[in-house]
Amino acid sequence: MTVAVGDKAPTFEVYDDQGKPWKSSEHFGKKIVVVYFYPADMTGGCTAQACAFRDDLGKLAGKDVVVVGVSGDTVESHQLFKKAHNLNFPLLADVEGKVADAFGVPKTVGEKTVKATIEGVDYDLVRNVTTKRWTFIVDRDGKIAYKDDNVNARQDAEKVMAAIEALK
Repeated sequence: MTVAVGDKAPTFEVYDDQGKPWKSSEHFGKKIVVVYFYPADMTGGCTAQACAFRDDLGKLAGKDVVVVGVSGDTVESHQLFKKAHNLNFPLLADVEGKVADAFGVPKTVGEKTVKATIEGVDYDLVRNVTTKRWTFIVDRDGKIAYKDDNVNARQDAEKVMAAIEALK
């Protein structure tokens, strides 16, 4: 079932890129939380999307906003992705697709291994679950305030920034 604008955001707990539990209950209803789903670390569109959020986070300073990227990649893959692109927000490892299911984001079983070279070292990054690219904003009341199920990777951060401004 897909969540809609106005619905209470689903709660979940998964590991972040540091291998620590990330609990939505510690953020939802307290801050504005951007939850963006993306297919896979180290791929063209996903990298562009993540880097745009990285670059725009400064615009959110003092606005009590948290951005999290969610994919079916592993904690190790997320660590490498963050390192390769100097990402400054948490990446959540939804390796079983349970968070995607809770939000109603379509997913498929991971189909291949992504090869990446970071600082001269080659890695084979296994895809567990691949989701569609969807973005949600959870407001301070813990409700879905924004949903985009037809995300353009390169325009997502800009659209999200405008939506956050509209919440103020």
